Amino acid sequence: MRNRIVRGVAGTFILISLILAIYVNINWLWFTAFVGANLLQSSLTKWCLMEDILKKFGIKNE
Repeated sequence: MRNRIVRGVAGTFILISLILAIYVNINWLWFTAFVGANLLQSSLTKWCLMEDILKKFGIKNE
């Protein structure tokens, strides 16, 4: 469950930041890059802050 939520949150953040970059300010692309960098970091280190947050809220892993 936790993995699906993490992927859903990341995808939502990316799509929202792209929409904001198109309609509000191009600098929102920095947020897109930040999310992408965090996804890359978590794939290399096997540590994800969002998973830790969800764990503290009591959401169980699959």
